[in-house]
Amino acid sequence: MIKKLFDFFVSFTGLLLFLPIIILTSIISLVLQGFPVFFLHKRLGKNGIFFTMIKFRTMTNGASQSAEHDITRLTKWGRFLRKTSIDELPVLLNVIKGEMSLVGPRPLPIKYLDRFNSFQRKRMDVKPGITGLAQVKGRNQLSWDSRFKYDIDYINKKSFFLDLSIIFKTLYL
Repeated sequence: MIKKLFDFFVSFTGLLLFLPIIILTSIISLVLQGFPVFFLHKRLGKNGIFFTMIKFRTMTNGASQSAEHDITRLTKWGRFLRKTSIDELPVLLNVIKGEMSLVGPRPLPIKYLDRFNSFQRKRMDVKPGITGLAQVKGRNQLSWDSRFKYDIDYINKKSFFLDLSIIFKTLYL
């Protein structure tokens, strides 16, 4: 219950504080990239329930064939949004709605559900997070196996103080 209230309070406060940045980013995105401004993507939530994650769009429109193809679709503006993590600000709405938490395993696209083994499925025992243990331990430099290991370590050790530690490490990375 403390985590739920903390998530809501911090996300709501963050949304209010960052509202000018969100509005300015929306306007610049509209001018530089056009519609849509936001990227909506189905992700795996707690207990494998799907939800729609909202982020600022960072790529040109068009269907992606592969991760390599995605890199070529990344715009200069999108690269800036990702580098500064501004593209993640709308995700605070997912936390306010109760679909995500501030801290937890990063939500993966629904296409991965059938690929998980029983160990990997444990990451869905908690709400996905904006940041998590895997992010502060190496983020994209980690192998998939290491990411899953850190996700499960988080679930096994989760506490309010661990969440605070991860939040502070995320802010100072």
